[in-house]
Order: sequence, then C-alpha cells, then structure tokens
Amino acid sequence: MIRFFDILLSGIGLILLSPLFLLIYIIIRTSSKGPGFYSQKRIGKDGVPFRLYKFRTMRIGSDRGRLITVGGKDTRITKAGYYIRKYKLDELPQLWNVFIGEMSLVGPRPEVEKYVNLYTPMQRVVLKVKPGITDYASIEFSEENVILGKAKDPEKMYIEEIMPKKIEYNLRYINNPTLKEYFKIIFLTVAKISKH
Repeated sequence: MIRFFDILLSGIGLILLSPLFLLIYIIIRTSSKGPGFYSQKRIGKDGVPFRLYKFRTMRIGSDRGRLITVGGKDTRITKAGYYIRKYKLDELPQLWNVFIGEMSLVGPRPEVEKYVNLYTPMQRVVLKVKPGITDYASIEFSEENVILGKAKDPEKMYIEEIMPKKIEYNLRYINNPTLKEYFKIIFLTVAKISKH
C-alpha cells in the first residue's frame, strides 16, 4: 500500500510542481555556471547503489572535497543555492527517484558509500528498507549543517555523534512502517519546512 501512495503522490507532485521545477532550473542555470541538476551515487536498499537527483546548489567540483555541508553559509553553495536549500527545494527531483521505485517518500536518508562502510552490523538494518526523502531523523536534524558548522571537526562529529543518532531515529519508522506513520512523517516534514 505504501508503494501505491509513493507512486500516486510522487506522480502528482512531478506534474503539479513541473512549473516550479522549470523556474528553479532557470534560476540555477542563469545564476551560476553548470547544469541545473546534480546527481550523486548513494546506497539504497540491500546495499544497491543508485543515482540520487537534486537541484544543483553548489559550484561545480565542490563534491571533490568534503561530502558534508557545514554552516549556514558554506562557501561552496551558490547565492541561489542558499535559498533553494533553505526551503529544501533542492530535494524535489528525488520525487523521480520515488516514482521509479529507488526511493520512498518516507524512509532513512540514503548515505554515500563512504559513510555506509562505517556502519556497524546493527546499523546496517537501515539498508533493509528503501531509503526515503524524509523521516524522523530528517525532521530532527533539519539544521544539521548549522550544527556541523559549529564543530571543530565536522566530519568527526557527523560520524561519531550525528550519524548514530540519525540511525536511531530511522529505526522508529523501520520498526513501525504503517500508513499512519507514513503520513504523520510527511505532515511533520511539511510543517517543519513551512516554519523556515
């Protein structure tokens, strides 16, 4: 049933938001050099890699260095990208990942391989379900980049503190993947974004 709602809601979203997609794409292309979209290899269900899509918010080549974003004003982020990220609009292209079945609207955020390789056997349980656009961890750590921006060693803090906590939040939905929880998380996510 959840897959039915994933297809239905992502399909409706792709159609209704297509004018917004076009507007964001034009803003990105005209305000900085590079493509409008960005894709990155992430690890999905059962450890299978896939290409996750986003609107590009950083300057070309920014992902060759660190993989995490730090601070409210990461210097790699473009001027337009700052606002696109602030309202989570950069995540909208993942509706396509949901529509074709690589992701769900609700589920643990897919990580890059570097960090998945650091999972303990117990933490790898998150790979038994489809990754999602949002879940309790996404809501709780919606200001993750700001938190990391205050750390002396952002990557160390992410690996040792934030990542384990996020996985704990992931388990709340993984252990209770009901339609009620599915829609509750979607509602809470929309409410959180609207407060920005």
